[in-house]
Amino acid sequence: MPGKELSSPCMDCRDNESIFLIRSRRLCRDCYTRFVGYKVLRRTEQYRLRKSVPGAARGKLLLPLSCGLASSVLLHMIHTQMKEQRSRPHAPDGFDLHVLTIDPQSISSSNLPLGEVLESLQQRFPLASFTQLSLHTIWELVPDLRDVFPGYAGEDFRDDSSLSPKERLDAFRASISSNTSAADVDSVLLTRLIVAFAKSINCFGIIWGDSDDRLAAKTLASVAKGRGSSLTWQVSDGMTPFGLEFSFPLRDLFTAELQNYADSFSELADIIIPDAPFSDNILTKNLSIDQLMLRYVSSQGAKYPGVMSNVTRTANKLQASRMSTNGSRCALCDTFICNSKGVYSQTPRTATTDPKYSSLPELCYACDRSRPGLS
Repeated sequence: MPGKELSSPCMDCRDNESIFLIRSRRLCRDCYTRFVGYKVLRRTEQYRLRKSVPGAARGKLLLPLSCGLASSVLLHMIHTQMKEQRSRPHAPDGFDLHVLTIDPQSISSSNLPLGEVLESLQQRFPLASFTQLSLHTIWELVPDLRDVFPGYAGEDFRDDSSLSPKERLDAFRASISSNTSAADVDSVLLTRLIVAFAKSINCFGIIWGDSDDRLAAKTLASVAKGRGSSLTWQVSDGMTPFGLEFSFPLRDLFTAELQNYADSFSELADIIIPDAPFSDNILTKNLSIDQLMLRYVSSQGAKYPGVMSNVTRTANKLQASRMSTNGSRCALCDTFICNSKGVYSQTPRTATTDPKYSSLPELCYACDRSRPGLS
């Protein structure tokens, strides 16, 4: 009996009708998910094959989950790989996966609560452990910031210890009026909270759910904000100044490709919280640099995906500065501080004998630029 004739057969298996077009190849659902999943597997293989990690029989990785498209798809891919790996006899120990969510309402009251999504996550991904924190938990995990905020925010900010941790943090964040500075500081706080939590549960690395176009936007925004020196770990795989490894397994995939993957699995529909669509009614001057770059990459990436890939690949080739260091770190973002002479110290403006600046924390160039009154 002759086989069924296909109008557009899958270019890999030739047995099914093609559904998706990826990199000029028409693939069926199974071959598409296998192709996309392999790109992630290739970048997480090093963790799966580790023979030993100090302090634990099986290493532990942290995955920050926003319940957005990219991080949700990454969780699904990693969990699928873990399930397949542990079903094999005599398989390597691999790694344990811990998922961290930050309460979105602790960041902005306009954000939707995760609520039932967390219960669904624990049921659908039983091989992973889950923790939810609020942004103001940073007071507990990074107590040194208590002394940094008053000097950073300036004379208009008064830290009232009688307030709740959330109210104190909200008051500090409200003291930063510039949209770009506020977004930059929020990003710093989130990174420090996630890193501190990862260390508290003895993780050796963090895997981030950033797609290729998201990394391109982050690259352009970081350079514009004066954080170009941090690109070697903000968008690149490897060791960071925090003593943890950062990895970006989705760096070879575009947002549209992740959306096709998500559409192939009904269980992801109950988890993913769609990003708010871009509004055309917001003036450009009211957007932060991060928002501007994301809009630019989202619009131009659809037309010229290869160009955006080159941005990320070029940034991934950068090497950390080889300038000498005495170990001084920025009080806010906790990265190394350097000047043109290779001596790590305060920036010229803050390194002054003027009593007005005597209480200022030691800041890197980018954090100094974000201070209220200067941005």
